[in-house]
Amino acid sequence: MRTLAAVRSFPLPVRLLLVNQLGVNTGFYLLIPYLAIHLTDDLGMSAAVVGVVLGLRNLSQQGLFPIGGSAADRLGARGVIIAGCALRTLGFALFALGDALPLLIGASILSGLAGALFNPAVRTYVAQEAGGRKAEAFALFNVFATTGALLGPLLGSLLLLVDFRAAAVTAAAVFAVLTLAQLLVLPARAAPAPDTGVLGDWREVSGNRRFLAFSLAMVGMYGLENQLYLLLPHAVARASGWDGSTGLLFLAGTVAHLCFQLRITRGLAARGSRARWIATGLAVMALGFVPPMLVSGAAAPHPAYLLLVLAGALLLHLGVMIAQPFVMELIPAFGRENLTGTYYGLFYAVSGIAAAVGNAGIGWAMDTAGHTGLTWLPHACCLALGLASAAAVARLHRRRALPPDSVPDDPLPPRADVRTRSETK
Repeated sequence: MRTLAAVRSFPLPVRLLLVNQLGVNTGFYLLIPYLAIHLTDDLGMSAAVVGVVLGLRNLSQQGLFPIGGSAADRLGARGVIIAGCALRTLGFALFALGDALPLLIGASILSGLAGALFNPAVRTYVAQEAGGRKAEAFALFNVFATTGALLGPLLGSLLLLVDFRAAAVTAAAVFAVLTLAQLLVLPARAAPAPDTGVLGDWREVSGNRRFLAFSLAMVGMYGLENQLYLLLPHAVARASGWDGSTGLLFLAGTVAHLCFQLRITRGLAARGSRARWIATGLAVMALGFVPPMLVSGAAAPHPAYLLLVLAGALLLHLGVMIAQPFVMELIPAFGRENLTGTYYGLFYAVSGIAAAVGNAGIGWAMDTAGHTGLTWLPHACCLALGLASAAAVARLHRRRALPPDSVPDDPLPPRADVRTRSETK
């Protein structure tokens, strides 16, 4: 109830974009986790071809984030969000239309381009609308995103009982509904007149050494968060002896976000600097790999081992809940307001590269552990990466290389006032 009251206290555009993120993650995770299985088992494609199809989707998204961010700054975030959701609708619909490789490649590229457009644009719109309550808005954003990441695979697994095309059509329908809702409800905001060309914007943002240092310091957050899809599913399956136990990772995360995300962000925002909490969150994420490391060499499954792995996953989710809203709040403060989208775009491009490199490194450590018996190695690598990122952010904070904390221009009213305000809207 407290979360719903907080949602109602935000203006309509923010509320719509929160629901939008729930739909985006539901539609995405409804389809994409099962795409590789469809390509290999249903279509008989080789691992190399599957890698090309999936890689093109990831490359077209991560590589084009700066373009999506610049488009949000220059054309207005609303139009870019709508275009991105419409492209994702088309891309997912193409997956249902046929089995030809050129069609599948086109669908992957369109799906990736869509994400490159609407991801930075949505965050730009939320940052502009939330004013001095950015951290709280992005905390709610996390809650809706995590819930969608749980609902999507559950719905996808049910639709796959029919066939893959049913899942693809449903995912496309989700994005079509989101596109229509944004067209009808999301207010347009005039984009400020650009001071320079696009290349000038990129030079300004990429030349901001403080921002680049912060982006590089944050690689640990996305590298570790991605282990919810690589290392931790392997760990939880090994600890439980049941492949289906992977869903417990996401169920635990969703429950934790629903119960604690908003409370954590509000409490920490009133105590200490944002940079301190970002560093703390990164350290907590790193420590989340200690419990599974302790049981990584277990010879047989055991309920106690499963509990330790889940405890580690909860620590990882807790670290994300601590750090991520303040990261999203801090990014626009590095530069001019009319370059907010460009800053988000470049930050996500760096994060995407970091996640890819991190996954490759952890994958190598997992292979090495399998060959050598050093089962603790991938967990130790994650621990080191998270602690190094935390130390880097703390160092930037000590050197005063990060923007100062913003003062809310619309401070959160008391709990009773929140109810009154939302009831009168």
